Amino acid sequence: MRLELDHLAVAAATLEEGRAAVEEALGLALLPGGRHAHFGTHNLLLGLEEGLYLEVIAVDPEAPAPGYPRWFDLDRFQGQPRPQVWICRTDDLDGVVSGHPEAGRPVALARGDLRWRMAVPDSGILPYDNAFPAVIEWQGAAHPAARLPGSGCRLRRLVVAHPEAEALRRDLAGVLDDSRVVIETGEGGLRFEIDTPHGLRVLE
Repeated sequence: MRLELDHLAVAAATLEEGRAAVEEALGLALLPGGRHAHFGTHNLLLGLEEGLYLEVIAVDPEAPAPGYPRWFDLDRFQGQPRPQVWICRTDDLDGVVSGHPEAGRPVALARGDLRWRMAVPDSGILPYDNAFPAVIEWQGAAHPAARLPGSGCRLRRLVVAHPEAEALRRDLAGVLDDSRVVIETGEGGLRFEIDTPHGLRVLE
C-alpha cells in the first residue's frame, strides 16, 4: 500500500476568481477542465512536470446541489482562492481506507472518459483539517496529466503545515516517500512552491 503525489488543488469561491488569482500568480493560462456531476463542482487545469497537474476547483453554480457534503470541504470554503487539498494516488484504495478509515469512503466518479475512485469523508472534511491528502485510485490508463500540454512548471515543494505535524508525519510514514512534500508544525494550511518559466512562484 503506497501513495504517490498525483495533483494539487486550489479552491475558490468561483472558478473565475480562481482563474484570475492563479494565472496572475504563475503568469500562465489555465486550461478548461470539466464538471464533476456527483459533487456539483467544476475545474480548470494546468499540467506540471513529472506527471503532476494543478487544478482550480469551485462549486458549479449551474449544477444542482448534492444532498450530501461536497468533497474538498468546498461547502465551507470562504475567502480568497488558496491551496486547499493535495491528492495522492494509489493502486489499492481499499487498503488505504482500511488502514486509514478517517480518510473517507471510496466513491466512484467519472468525468468524460476518465474514471476513478476517491476516498471522501462523509463530512467532506479530510483528516487534520484537510492537511491529510485525498486519496485517488485511477481506473485504467487514462490520466489528466498525460493530456495536458507542457507548461514549463515543476513543483519544487509542497509544504503542509499543521499543529499536529508530528502525528501527520507518523500517519504517512512508510506510505508516502516524496522529498517534495514537507510537513511542518504551523497554524495549518498548504503552500505550493512552483518553478515556472518566470521563476519561483508560490501559491498559499
